[in-house]
Amino acid sequence: MDHSDLYLLRETYNQKRLVLCFNGPFSQGLIEELGLALRSHLQSDSVSSAAASDVFAVYIELTQNIRHYARHNTISDEAGGTVAIGRDEQDRHIILAGNVVEPEDGRALQERVRDIAGMDKAQLRAAYKEQLRRPREEGSASGAGLGLLDIARKSSEVLSCSLLPVNSGNQLFFSIKVVI
Repeated sequence: MDHSDLYLLRETYNQKRLVLCFNGPFSQGLIEELGLALRSHLQSDSVSSAAASDVFAVYIELTQNIRHYARHNTISDEAGGTVAIGRDEQDRHIILAGNVVEPEDGRALQERVRDIAGMDKAQLRAAYKEQLRRPREEGSASGAGLGLLDIARKSSEVLSCSLLPVNSGNQLFFSIKVVI
């Protein structure tokens, strides 16, 4: 990478209206520091407190999910993720997050997101309440339950996701898009 690459990145960020972008391994400290920067930006940008709270909560949930998955990823070069937050033409916040996953995990996540995307607000509320009441089994993985439902409830559009083959198709890059 050289100076012109940095300028091209800057121009792309401006064109896409990105306010925060990170690519790499997520530690708890980094998630917190980026969260503080995001919160500060949202306050200085005069975003309503409800929207700022939703954007922040979705950022935290998605980055925590990436961090949790990275602990189980056996390929160290892929043990991180990517998050980008920007604005669209209607000044809504777009949050994109993704990471490399095993094919079976990616397909299960994609199916869960599609199921949730098919729910209306009342169904999301009911599913959220039902998930809250479910007893948690000791030692069980918690993935793709309450967090995705909460994200979908905060989103102003249905959730969308994508799976792209990477590493010669042995793994997939899962990404999710949330609009607030």
